[in-house]
Amino acid sequence: MFKDIKVIAFDADDTLWVNETYFRDAEVVFAELLSKYETKNKIDQELFKTEIKNLAIYGYGIKGFTLSMIESALELSNYNLPQETIEKILNIGKAMLKQPIELISGVEEVLQSLQGKYKLIVATKGDLLDQERKLEKSNLLHYFHHIEVMSDKKEKDYLKLVKHLDIKPSEFLMIGNSLKSDVLPLLKIGSAAIHIPFHTTWVHEEVSLEEQKELDYKTLRNIKELITLI
Repeated sequence: MFKDIKVIAFDADDTLWVNETYFRDAEVVFAELLSKYETKNKIDQELFKTEIKNLAIYGYGIKGFTLSMIESALELSNYNLPQETIEKILNIGKAMLKQPIELISGVEEVLQSLQGKYKLIVATKGDLLDQERKLEKSNLLHYFHHIEVMSDKKEKDYLKLVKHLDIKPSEFLMIGNSLKSDVLPLLKIGSAAIHIPFHTTWVHEEVSLEEQKELDYKTLRNIKELITLI
C-alpha cells in the first residue's frame, strides 16, 4: 500500500504534540468568566459560531481564538463587559501561547525510525509564528526536510504542496488526527493517508459517518504502530 511513498508528512497539533486540550481548557475558563450572562452551553455555542465566522479573517490558531472570545464576550454581555474581563480573556490567550510542548508518546521513536528512509515534512495549519515557536520548542526540527504552515488543508492546498515537493500525489503520505483535514483531501487527490485519532477533536474537524464510508485509509491506535506498518 505504501511502496511508492517518497514523502511522509506529519500534521503537528495533536499528531506530534498535545494542542486541542488547551483549547478545551480555555473554553471552560472563558465560560466561567461569562457565567453571569449566560449558561455554559450557550456560551460554548456562541463562541464556536464566532470562531467559524472569523476563520476566513483570522485563520486557525490561538490568536484568532482569543479575538473570537473577546467578540463573543462583548455580544453575550450586551456590550457591558468590564475592562478587567477583557484583560482576563487576553490572558487566557497568552497563557495558551506559553504552554510547554508535550510530545505525543512515541513521536520521537517513530521519527528516528523513518528518518533516512523517507523525506519527512511537517504539513500543518495555523498561525505561522506560533507553529514555528512550537516546532522550535519541540526539538524535532532536525528530523524534517521541510515545514509547511498552511492557511487551510483542502485539496488545492495539498496539490500545491505536492507540486512544490516535485512528486506525484501517489508518492505522498499524510499522517494526522483529523479526518477532515488530514485524510479526506488526500484521498481525493490520489495520495495516501493514515488517521491517528486524538482523544479530543474540535467540532469543526469532525466528519459524518456518511463521509467516512468506503474510504481507503488506515486508522492506528497510536503513532508507534507506524514503525511496523511502513
